[in-house]
Amino acid sequence: SGLSQEAGSVEQLSLHCAEGSLEWLYPTGALRLRLAPRLPPTSAAVKGGSPPHVTACIKPTGTFRGAQLYLEREGVLELLLPEAPRPRARCFSWLPQEKVALFLQATPHPDISRRIAAFRYELRGDWLALPALPAASLSAEGACRPCNDTEILMAICTSDFVIRGSIRSVSNDAELQESIIGVSATRIHRQKFPLFHIRTPLRCGVKPGPGTFLFTGWLHFGEAWLSCAPRYRDFQRIYEGAQRARQNPCEFPVD
Repeated sequence: SGLSQEAGSVEQLSLHCAEGSLEWLYPTGALRLRLAPRLPPTSAAVKGGSPPHVTACIKPTGTFRGAQLYLEREGVLELLLPEAPRPRARCFSWLPQEKVALFLQATPHPDISRRIAAFRYELRGDWLALPALPAASLSAEGACRPCNDTEILMAICTSDFVIRGSIRSVSNDAELQESIIGVSATRIHRQKFPLFHIRTPLRCGVKPGPGTFLFTGWLHFGEAWLSCAPRYRDFQRIYEGAQRARQNPCEFPVD
């Protein structure tokens, strides 16, 4: 609560958890949030590979008021969330050696009415850079590009959900710039909670059509986001070829 802070003070906090939320009542002064997630090693960290990036996503509540949120990178501030933002996620990435923080600054108001600056956050390793993040992301280039064979094989091993099925419907949300895919599942290989809809950026132009697909992707603030979705017959061909070459990253039931 800002009621316990002195006007103009800056409180220092560290965010170590992979995900969580922050709620600041009666914002006063500022909060500086150091991003220091405890992350497992990633595949990009192998010898000869590029340094692993860390990705953070911030999603304000619908009642976010009383402050503005900035990204502080190497001492330079960039506005992420103005006061009263739309409840959309913003994402950004950085290298582990970069100095990155979030700077939450209270905005002056003539009255003392109750305001709450609250948001949810997710901190992930380099693997989160592959899936299609919401269109509001700062780094979503390549979100609509079809996955190559290696990405498909990794997706079935590491994704939050892997579902075989067909596209039942597609609805578009122009305000959020998202397409929502209704899926009819014939087999659920993996899921963290029951899924009925999968999201993808509107600019990807997903349309309903015949055929069986293998839908894979990630949970992002409780929503399912599409990563790779090959036609099932193409996946079978890719998997069986990798199996013959002994290059499968994991075992997967194919029929």
